[in-house]
This record gives sequence, C-alpha cells and structure tokens, in this order.
Amino acid sequence: MKTFTISAGMRGRSLVDDTDFTPDELAEILDTAARLKRMHKRGEPHSYLAGKTLAMIFQHPSTRTRVSFEAGMTQLGGHALYLGMNDLQLRRGETVSDTAKVISRYCDVILARVVSHDDIAELGANASVPVINGLSDKYHPTQALADMLTLREQFGSLKGLRLAYLGDGNNICTSLILQGAAHGLHVVVGSPKGYQPPADIVTQASWLAAAAGGSITVTDDPYAAASGADAIYTDVHVSMGIADSAARAVALAPYKVTVEIMAAAKPNAIFMHDLPMHREEEVTAEVADGPQSVIFEQAENRMHAHKALLMHVLC
Repeated sequence: MKTFTISAGMRGRSLVDDTDFTPDELAEILDTAARLKRMHKRGEPHSYLAGKTLAMIFQHPSTRTRVSFEAGMTQLGGHALYLGMNDLQLRRGETVSDTAKVISRYCDVILARVVSHDDIAELGANASVPVINGLSDKYHPTQALADMLTLREQFGSLKGLRLAYLGDGNNICTSLILQGAAHGLHVVVGSPKGYQPPADIVTQASWLAAAAGGSITVTDDPYAAASGADAIYTDVHVSMGIADSAARAVALAPYKVTVEIMAAAKPNAIFMHDLPMHREEEVTAEVADGPQSVIFEQAENRMHAHKALLMHVLC
C-alpha cells in the first residue's frame, strides 16, 4: 500500500458535537476523505485499519449511516460490529456508562446513533476509546462532514459559498450551520417561527462564522433564504419520533423546495438532501430527480468522509 501520512492530533478523540474538532481539523478530514475517495475509485488498496474493530450502536434504523460506516471500515481493512437495541442489555436496564466501559474493552472505536443526545454524551464521557455521533436529536456531525465534502467537490472550495437550508431547524440544520460556519460559508436558514434552530446554536455558529469570514442568517422567508444561493438543502419535514407531526407538516409546507425556489438561487445552484426523502412533501420530484440534484453523490460521500474520520481518530 501507498504510504498515507496524516497528523496525529485527532487520535483517540471523540466527535460527539460538531465543535469537538477545530476548523483546521475538519478541513484536514475533508482532505483525507478526498484522497481516500480517489484511491477507492482507482481500486488502490487502503487497508490502513487492519485489526481494528468498530462497534456500531443503533437505537434508530439506518441505511446510509450503517452501510457507509460498515462498508468503509471493511475497505479500510477493519471489522464493523452492528449492535441494535435487541443485541444489547441496554433494553434490559444496563446503564449507558457501563455499556461504554465494556465495549471499550473489546473495540477500538464506537459509533452510536441515538434517540437522545444525552446518551451519546454519556457514551463519550465514559468510553476509553473514541466515540462518534452517528446522529442524535441535537446534532448529525457525520452527515455534515459528507455535505461539506460534496460542496467542496462541486465548487472547488468552501469559503464564501452561500448555503440555504429550508425547513425544520433540526439536528441536520444545527450541524450544517456549525460546520458551515467553521469553513467560512454564508449559511441562511429559512424556517417558520417555532421551528427555527436553537438560539444558542445560532449564536455559537455566528462566532465561528465571524472568525472564518462567513455568516449565519435565520429568516422565515423561504425565497429570501434561497436568493443567490449556491446550494439549496432540505430535510424531511417530520423526522423520526416527532410527536407534533400534523402541525409541523402544515407549518413547514411553504418551505418545500420547488422549481420556483431553485430559480431564486444562482443558475448553477445544486440541490442537496440527506435522505431518505419524501418526494412532493419537502421537495418536488422535479427538483429531487432533476439535473441540479446531487443527492446521490452526497450519499456516496458519507462513506468517504466516515472513512477519513475513522482514520484520524484511530491512526
């Protein structure tokens, strides 16, 4: 195999919140992901994590998170162990902290997709190996890593890009504004009152953006958010486990991404979605399956970004 040199600054560290890594470290992960992607496309072996084991704890079902991490770990020469809720004693009352301490004795890194952010925070506080947040109700940092990689591929660089997010100010939104801010993007969130991202997250992201030359804006006008954007991003209007689904669907209906919304963006703007999507709810099929859509490139980049993250926390 080719020699692959990376800095050791992230070795042994966890990614629980998007701000656990510095902007420079996030950029380095993207560099590694781009290099690993080129190697994968060329068929070059890159089993740099031979002998390493990834434990994957899933409280939510998953397609992209599970498959991208499992396939990626295999390509890196390691082994991924899937642990659903029926495979663990958590359902029978074992504490999260005890689970973290036990799995740390067996595995080299833990990925967890959890219902409550408190669970991933407790895993991170008690594990003696790196813990990766594969989704919580507060953040989705591994998705945002792939999103930043996709934007960089499409436009060559991140700094100064205008990213418009339309819809619920949920975990996808919070990770996008935090990581987008770190890279100097101008992130504009179009959400109705009552569904906008948490004020403390917006404040934190604004500080990061100011340092990197970007900005964070929140508006309840979807067309103002989309105006002049390089990329339009949306998520499902009603996420897993949401109680107020009917009221939420009504409130978010005006934020559906349509041909008219895309026309407010730049002519070369792209459409992004983290998937799964509900066509004709948060986005029309004409946009989702149209020439501006990069949703499947974005989904593929989950694997390359996740491989890079695993390399940095384990090497």
